[in-house]
Amino acid sequence: MADNSTIVKSIAIEAPVYVVWEALTTPKLIKRYFYGTDTVTDWKVGSSIIFKGEWEGEKYEDKGIIQEIETERILKYTYWSAFSGKEDLPENYSNISYELTERGDKTLFTVTQDGFKHRELRAQALKNWGTVMENLKIMIEQTSF
Repeated sequence: MADNSTIVKSIAIEAPVYVVWEALTTPKLIKRYFYGTDTVTDWKVGSSIIFKGEWEGEKYEDKGIIQEIETERILKYTYWSAFSGKEDLPENYSNISYELTERGDKTLFTVTQDGFKHRELRAQALKNWGTVMENLKIMIEQTSF
């Protein structure tokens, strides 16, 4: 039986791993492909990571804690969304991980997110990650940053 509380999504990007890593960890670049989100963190294990902005006229501030970071390879953080409708309590956080794998002249970018208690939230997150990943791919492959 499939695990309905977790999503895994991958995309191949025609760029070296260091370029994809830079796009994933540079706030001004994140803003360009991630729905205009402002990202605030120092990229150190144990530090907070905050995503804030405005979505459909409503301000938000999502947050988490960096759990693991291995340059050009792995980024893991906990995540709570203001739009979740749930209290800011540890049991309402999910875990998100980014993994980069070099494949010749391409980089495979894989996102894993767990903690979905409802099928609808999982489906929405899968759709959102698809958009974010496509935007990232386009930004890297078709524009200079």
